[in-house]
Amino acid sequence: MTVPEAVLRASIVERLFARADDGRPLFTHQDHTHGAEHTLTWAEFAARVRVVAGELRRLAEPGERVAILAGQELAYPLAFFGALAAGLVAVPLMAPSNPAQAERLAGILADSGARVRLTSKAAAARVPGDDLVVVDELTGPGADPVPVDPETPAYLQYTSGSTREPAGAMIPHRAIVAACWQGSHAYHVDEGTTCAGWIPFFHDMGLIQLLCLPVFAGGRAVFMAPAEFVHRPRRWLRQLSDYPAVFTAAPNFAYDLAADAGAEADLDLSGVSVALNGSEPVRPRTVERFQEVFGPYGFRREAHCPSYGLAEATVYVASAGPEGPRGAVFDREILAQGQAVETVDGQELVSVGRPVGQLVRIVRDGREQPDGDVGEIWVHGPNVATGYWGRGDSTTFGATLDGLDGWLRTGDLGVVHRGDLYVTGRLKDLIVIDGRNFHPQDIEASAGEAHPAVRRDRVAAFGVSDDEGEGAVVVAEWARDAVADTKEVTRAVLRAVSREHDLTLRAVRLVPSGGLPRTSSGKVARSAAKARYGDGRG
Repeated sequence: MTVPEAVLRASIVERLFARADDGRPLFTHQDHTHGAEHTLTWAEFAARVRVVAGELRRLAEPGERVAILAGQELAYPLAFFGALAAGLVAVPLMAPSNPAQAERLAGILADSGARVRLTSKAAAARVPGDDLVVVDELTGPGADPVPVDPETPAYLQYTSGSTREPAGAMIPHRAIVAACWQGSHAYHVDEGTTCAGWIPFFHDMGLIQLLCLPVFAGGRAVFMAPAEFVHRPRRWLRQLSDYPAVFTAAPNFAYDLAADAGAEADLDLSGVSVALNGSEPVRPRTVERFQEVFGPYGFRREAHCPSYGLAEATVYVASAGPEGPRGAVFDREILAQGQAVETVDGQELVSVGRPVGQLVRIVRDGREQPDGDVGEIWVHGPNVATGYWGRGDSTTFGATLDGLDGWLRTGDLGVVHRGDLYVTGRLKDLIVIDGRNFHPQDIEASAGEAHPAVRRDRVAAFGVSDDEGEGAVVVAEWARDAVADTKEVTRAVLRAVSREHDLTLRAVRLVPSGGLPRTSSGKVARSAAKARYGDGRG
C-alpha cells in the first residue's frame, strides 16, 4: 500500500478550506482550569485562519520562519494553520514557564531564525521579543491561502533532545498529508472520528494526532492541556468516555497513570476505537494492567495500539493491526548480541506492528538484515523529512540501500520477527560492558519494578568508563510520597538488575522527584542524566 500521488499534491491547508462552509465542530478546547469548553466549527476556524494569514502576509515573506508560542488552546491551531496558509514555515514551540525552557527556546529561536512570533492573549506575557502577533485578537478581511509546492517546508519540528542537541526536522507539505494518510488508514480515522487527547501541540504526536489528522480526515478534535491530565488523569478517561468513535494517543507512562487513578463508576470506554501507545517503549505489564482496570468499563483490548514513529518521519512509521497488542518472549542474552530467539523464560517485548504506506528495513553495516537479526531501523517514504534546518551534513537523511536513495536512518535498533517490528533500543544509548551489550530501557524497566519507592517512569541507565573499567549506573527518582529506607531500595534495584540481566551495577543513585532531566516531551534525557550524575555528583 502506497500513498497516492493525488494525496501528496493537495496540502493540508487546501483540505481545510475545502470544508470552509461546514458547520460541524472542528476543534474543542476543554479548559478545566475555568470549567469551560470552547469550540470552533470548520467554518469559523477557516474564517479565522484567513484573518491570521492576512496579517502574516503583511509582516513576512513566503518561506520565512514564524514561531508559535502559545498554550494548549484554540489559538495554537489558528497560529499553525494561519502560518501555513500564508506560505510561511511554522516553528511549533511553547510559551516558556521556567528558566530551563526559556534557555532552550532561545537556542531554537536563534537556530530557526524565526523573527515573527505568534502567541495568544493568555500566553503573551511569557513570550520574549517585540514582533508578537496575538492571533486571538486579530480582526480584518483576511486573505486566501498561498499556493505551495509540496516539497517546500511547512514547519520545523524540533526534536526533544533526548539523544542530541535539539535540531529542526524540515517537514514539507507533502509529508504532512502523507503521514495523515498513513495514520488515517492505520488508525481508521474518518469523518466520524473524534481525535481526543492532551499531547502538547509542539510535540510531533500532538501536532499530527490532534491538529492535522482531524483536518485531513474531516473529523474533529477535543483536547485539554497536558498539565490538566497529569494533575488529574481521570480527566482523560472522562474525555474518552464522553465522545464517540475516539482515537486517542499517549506515551506508555500515561496508561500507567490512568490505571493508577482507576475508573469512575459511570465510565464507558466502549467508544474508544483506537488508543495509540507510543513515543516511548511499550511495557507488556502496562498493556495488561490497563486492560485489567478498564476492561470492565468497556475498553476493548484490541483497541490498544502499540506504535512506533519519530519526528523525522512526521511521527508515523508502524502500528499494531486490528488484533491489538502482540508480543514475544526473547532470550535476553542472545537478543543483546544481535539476534531474536524466542524462549519460554526471557525478555518479553511488545511488537509495534507493521508499516503502512512506507518501507521499513533493518540494516547493519549497510546491508539489509533478514528476519530475526537486530540492526538499525531505516525508513523510506513520502512522510520522511527533507533534512535538518541549517545542517546540510547530516548522515541521518539520504542514505542509500539496494540502489534506492532517500532512506532515513532512525538511530533506533530493531528486529523483524514473524513479520512484526520490535524496537530494541537506540544505537547511541547502547551500554557495552566486557563485550556484552545491554539496552538501557531494559535495565530501567527492571529497576523501575524493583521497589514501590522507585517511580517507574523516571529511571535512567547509562554506561560509564573510568579507571575501574566499564560499568553501568542507574539513577532513579523517588516515587511521590514514598517512605522507605534508602539502603533497602538500593539493594532491591541491585538485586533486580543482577537477577534479570546478570549485571552488577556500578552504582544506584536515588534522587528526589523531578531530579532527572527530561526532554520537552517529558521523556527522561539519558545523556543529560549521565552528564549530571555519571561522575558521582548529584
